[in-house]
Amino acid sequence: MPIRAVLWDVDDTLFDYTGADRAGMRDHLEAEGLLGGFDSAEQALGLWREVTDIHWKRFSAGETDFQGQCRDRVRAFIGAPAMSDSEADAWFSRYVGHYEAAWSLFPDTLPVLDSLADGYRHAVLSNSSLRAQEPKLRALGVWDRFEAVLCAVELGVSKPAAEAFHAGCAALGLPPGEVLYVGDHPEIDARGAAGAGLAAVWLDRSGDGGEAGLVRITGLEQLPELLRGDTRFGAPDTFG
Repeated sequence: MPIRAVLWDVDDTLFDYTGADRAGMRDHLEAEGLLGGFDSAEQALGLWREVTDIHWKRFSAGETDFQGQCRDRVRAFIGAPAMSDSEADAWFSRYVGHYEAAWSLFPDTLPVLDSLADGYRHAVLSNSSLRAQEPKLRALGVWDRFEAVLCAVELGVSKPAAEAFHAGCAALGLPPGEVLYVGDHPEIDARGAAGAGLAAVWLDRSGDGGEAGLVRITGLEQLPELLRGDTRFGAPDTFG
């Protein structure tokens, strides 16, 4: 069965989320005079990611709203549980300014989207929210590249659940066997997609490897050849 569409992850697949988060948090902490409270910027980023994961899961589960999880992340990160809502909002807004200033696509993103534009349809399935992803994709100039942008918060289900991947296929009007999912997480993205019946590619940008049974690439520039080659994904003359 030929692949007719690519369903994409966003963060650390198309968009350099880790790089933007690192640069944004470093610049923010320097501006706030807080960097000296950590052994390194990496330690600070590690703590920020930890509290982000905790409170984003609460938001996804409906235990708090979007603004509430932002405030709780700030309070947990700087160790100020009594911080007022207005103070937390202002702190988070200043951080977001630094984070957004560091937004960038990976260098291979646009060339590969261009290369695949004529042969495949494209959509996004992210474990984030439209509130987070739409401004980002628009600012980076790629929003209009995708027929649909689906996010876990609005769907009410997240990867690696098969229902999330099937929602992406439904948005494209295609069966799972005709859709390829590309993402940077071997379990959530690649194994999740494969378990839902999609073709799946793990984008291992770090080149760590070590995940058996997955189709793996280390850069998006390898994807067109993989798709168009004589592989599970079909030969060029099978597309229509």
